[in-house]
Amino acid sequence: MLKLLGAHGSPFVRKVKLVLDEKGLKYEHEQVAPFPPTAEYRKVSPLGKIPALIDGDRALADSSVICAYLERTHPAPALYPADPYAYARALWFEEYGDSGLAPIVGGKMFFNRIIGPRIMKKPFDEALYQQAVERDLPPMFDYLESEIAGDHLVGGAFTIADIGIATQFVNYRLAGGALAPARWPKLAAYIEKTHARPTFKAAIAIEEKIFGGARG
Repeated sequence: MLKLLGAHGSPFVRKVKLVLDEKGLKYEHEQVAPFPPTAEYRKVSPLGKIPALIDGDRALADSSVICAYLERTHPAPALYPADPYAYARALWFEEYGDSGLAPIVGGKMFFNRIIGPRIMKKPFDEALYQQAVERDLPPMFDYLESEIAGDHLVGGAFTIADIGIATQFVNYRLAGGALAPARWPKLAAYIEKTHARPTFKAAIAIEEKIFGGARG
């Protein structure tokens, strides 16, 4: 059986979990937190980051690598477009989530407000949080608002692009963030609809029980 290694709360772990769930695959989810990574965990994830995936005697690290592997080994339902340009666009949105949104939503908001104080006993930095909300995220949300033309980001179908973007908004939500529909009507509607998918809804319910929103 497939084994997913990584902790709840990580948008990257969640991204892989959503791919597994969308494909209807059976797997074990072992909670592993990289604070710090153990020597044993580094054997499967040399950079010490989560997630990692074990498939029999094979081990892979990095969420994008793992998702691509799952698509090749379990191609149905397809989560990557067949058209070359649409495929590239899907990878672009995945990267926009991973490298663009995650450092802000994950680092300055979710980690700063939830993980740091609760788990690592670090004080909440209100100024850093407000910087993310007021300065860093609005132009990134503006871009997404300009790119949304329907229910899905690429090719009129649910793909890794939607998973890669919407997983970041789970952390935004858990950290107390709320999209303003008046400014970003298409983005707000898109995220609401994507988060209502059964796979997202189940993942969000689990994490809301664990983290309880932005309290504490």
